[in-house]
Amino acid sequence: MNKNLNSYIMPTYGDRDLEFVKGKGCYLFTNQNEIYLDFAGGIAVNSLGHCHPELITVLKDQLDKLWHASNLYYYSDQESYAELICKNSFAEKVFFTNSGTESIECGIKIVRSYHQYHNNHLKKNILTFEGAFHGRSFGALSAQQNSKHSKLFEPLLPGFIQIPFDNIDILKKTVNDETAAILIEPVQGEGGIKPASLKFLKSVEAICREKKILLFLDEVQCGFGRSGKLFSYEWAKIQPDIMAVAKGIGSGFPLGACLATDAASIGMTKGVHGSTYGGNPLAISVGKKVLEILLKNDFLKTVNEISNYFWNELIKLKDKHNEIIEIRGAGLLIGIKTRKKNSEINLGFKKNKLLSVVASDNVVRLAPPLIVTKDEIDKAISIIDKTLGESND
Repeated sequence: MNKNLNSYIMPTYGDRDLEFVKGKGCYLFTNQNEIYLDFAGGIAVNSLGHCHPELITVLKDQLDKLWHASNLYYYSDQESYAELICKNSFAEKVFFTNSGTESIECGIKIVRSYHQYHNNHLKKNILTFEGAFHGRSFGALSAQQNSKHSKLFEPLLPGFIQIPFDNIDILKKTVNDETAAILIEPVQGEGGIKPASLKFLKSVEAICREKKILLFLDEVQCGFGRSGKLFSYEWAKIQPDIMAVAKGIGSGFPLGACLATDAASIGMTKGVHGSTYGGNPLAISVGKKVLEILLKNDFLKTVNEISNYFWNELIKLKDKHNEIIEIRGAGLLIGIKTRKKNSEINLGFKKNKLLSVVASDNVVRLAPPLIVTKDEIDKAISIIDKTLGESND
């Protein structure tokens, strides 16, 4: 039955015929108690799986205390959570948001305010990359310049120049006196699970330092343990000036943040930005506990071990099935590029009770919870193997 017929909800998500009523760990359950192995992870959101017991405990505790009082007032738990983030990243300042798009918008304002503060009035352009996805607000749409998402909403905002991804020669030729910042995803998510080379990221950082422009990272999808390190930029041993995060930060609770250095955020003074709900007590209670769990001894070590196992098993399937063109990504953010239409393969996985998400470049995206076990990886591999076999029938 198509539940979208006569719906009062705008049909921006297309047909939705699958309803889940319960989740636990890496599994989702329908009202008929059908069990699905969730390797979509709420689109790389459920970093600790569904209904993690420690998150339930802190949220229930906070529910009885305070939900909302406004960012006009001091909140010690918010301050201690911001400190925990800063002490485990490059950042020295945090602005809490509700989503990745809001974090990107905040970062764009940080870039503009920084150069205005220093009277660098020529520096007005932000360089972005083909295949990028930074969200669906006007600022984000203008940054990524993807007609698939923006063709109904033109004209877009000026001030963004797009160039090919992972191409240092073109980047060097494009940077000029009007360049204010470089905005890049260390691993492109919606763009097809494409990691930038570590050499390229190092070169981007070097250019930013040489030209006195800001390095702005989008780790909304690849941050908070998803790549096997707390943040993906750590693999390249670089230091950004600004970074947008969300998704896995709250393991399903709406939360995001824009991180920055003191120097980069010097223009973000009283009244220049704000959020009604960003950093509310409920979100803070969950977000802080998520980070504490990710920082526990051996948690990220285990993520790396299990992701290496998953990759090795997928490579075996690539050797077995001609349907697979490439396995790509980082850590537990994995893309399978297929010969048949990715939506058909994605549907086949769903019919066999494995949830995944499509991405650009004909890729099927796998982003299981970071708590996924070897047994659950084996179950997923079995379903992928079976589905690809059926697709060749």
